[in-house]
Amino acid sequence: MVDVLSEEMARFVRAVGPAPDETLREMDEYADSAGFPHVGPEVGGFLRFLAHVVGAERIFEFGSGYGYSAYWFADALPADGEIVLTEVDADELELAREYMAAGEYDAVARYELGDALETIEGYAGPFDVVLIDHQKGRYVDALEAVRPKVPVGGVVVADNAITAGPIEFETLLEVAEREAGGDGEWSIPESANEHTRGIAAYLERVTRDPAFETVVLPLGEGIAVSYRVE
Repeated sequence: MVDVLSEEMARFVRAVGPAPDETLREMDEYADSAGFPHVGPEVGGFLRFLAHVVGAERIFEFGSGYGYSAYWFADALPADGEIVLTEVDADELELAREYMAAGEYDAVARYELGDALETIEGYAGPFDVVLIDHQKGRYVDALEAVRPKVPVGGVVVADNAITAGPIEFETLLEVAEREAGGDGEWSIPESANEHTRGIAAYLERVTRDPAFETVVLPLGEGIAVSYRVE
């Protein structure tokens, strides 16, 4: 994982932000030992804050891994709230269930094993917050699938909007600056890898959508935050 912030700046953000509880610290240790690419405490704290700000009652995640982001989100939900965790790896989803239960969030969690794009079809919405954090080439598909279920005032967050392993940030920057303010399709170099093309396609789609206002925040590996305005 390549974080956008320097280690010193990340430490500062963590120090000022909400403190993780014992279970979150265990989850961070698991990520370190297993090499699992979780969003990290800087993004986690922001996700909790965001859910509080919009008064989230229902949250959907495209890709939940072992439940790290869901755990941060869950603290902001009311007792009768709901967060849908989706994961294709049965072992990771079971680990998520264990962690959520340890934090006493199991009552608000729904665990869905399988393809998130198929899972979302079984939920009517609305969802106040949506996190997209699965295969980069399917980000646009995720947005299209959930868009009708995000109300005005709802938010869609996409992880890895700046970098993540194979993502070529220099290419993203070049394309974004060249196409800024334009109305046509982003011209993405054919030489760009599939991960970079997936993120570029998503950013093109969501920033061109008049129903959303989007900003990219340099936390973790970069998150695109899109607020539904109409």
